[in-house]
Amino acid sequence: EQERENKRKKEQEKERTRERKNKREWERANERERMGETEQEREWERQNKREREQEREWEREKEREREQEREWESEKERENKRERTTKRWEREKERENKREGDRER
Repeated sequence: EQERENKRKKEQEKERTRERKNKREWERANERERMGETEQEREWERQNKREREQEREWEREKEREREQEREWESEKERENKRERTTKRWEREKERENKREGDRER
């Protein structure tokens, strides 16, 4: 009787040991999974950050292009104004020369 009781207790202890071991393995697996998820989340955050920075850089580049376009337009307008002024002066000079020519005749 005592022998059976000892054997039963020994089996129970083995079972409890096996359960504790399985529980520890399960906990470690869950922890590894959580760490993996955490690392994946950190990687996603880094990727999102890189994408946001790239978008900001594209926006800055577009703004630089728009500024360059505005400068070109301004320069073109100034050049057109100079040409109009020069043509006006030339017409005035021609009229003046014509008046001088008419006076001499």
